[in-house]
Parts: sequence; structure tokens; C-alpha cells
Amino acid sequence: MPGPKVYIGWWGAMGGPKQKGITQYSISPYRQRALKGMLSGYIVHGIRRIGAQAPYFVPPFAVGYFVYTWAKAKDHYNNSKAGHLAAMQAGEHGDH
Repeated sequence: MPGPKVYIGWWGAMGGPKQKGITQYSISPYRQRALKGMLSGYIVHGIRRIGAQAPYFVPPFAVGYFVYTWAKAKDHYNNSKAGHLAAMQAGEHGDH
């Protein structure tokens, strides 16, 4: 199996012509303010965005919560003494 005849270099140093016209700018890490205005911008714009999306997530959560509370109350009643008596009077047979 033939090998390479000439080592062309590691990634980024392939031995090709130098690139021209690429300018890089940088700023001192002490001058950067990565989180500037994060909280104050969220207070205004974040609440507006959440309010705009509320019609899409509030009704499903409300329906889900209503079904959850109804089912929990129904289960509590069915497993109570009154629920057992009502089920026996209705003719439902089970392990009571």
C-alpha cells in the first residue's frame, strides 16, 4: 500500500498559499459585558412574548388540571365508605 510522498501538515497548516483579505477583530475580555441588559430586557420583552404564547399553553393546562382534580375527587369518593355503599346499591359487584 503506497503511503504519502510529502507530509502536507496538520489541520490548518496544510502548506497552501497564505490567505489574503481576512481581518480579525477582537475585544478585551475586560471590556465585554456579556449579560448587560439581560434582566431588564426580559422584564419587558419576555413577559410580552409569554403573554403572546399564553393562548396556546394555558387552555391545555387548564383542561388537564380540571380533569386531574375531577378524577382525584371521583377516586376519593369511590374508595370512601359512601362510595362503596352507593356502588353496592347500584348493583355493581366488586371486592367490597
